[in-house]
Amino acid sequence: MTTSNNDFFVIKALEDGVNVIGLTRGTDTRFHHSEKLDSGEVMIAQFTEHTSAVKVRGKAVIQTSHGEMTNDAE
Repeated sequence: MTTSNNDFFVIKALEDGVNVIGLTRGTDTRFHHSEKLDSGEVMIAQFTEHTSAVKVRGKAVIQTSHGEMTNDAE
């Protein structure tokens, strides 16, 4: 099964140790994948039939088809 939305999003770490956490679809939302990025590293990802949300912890620039935002919370 493939997703009908093929939009990609980009996360660029602005500091070491930025966590990118994938959350599952379905009645129970769970963590299913985690990556740790160091400063300057870039991750390109997309939502799938298994991934419905992504949580980003740490300072990062997030680019989507809807725009760009900076997560600078400490």
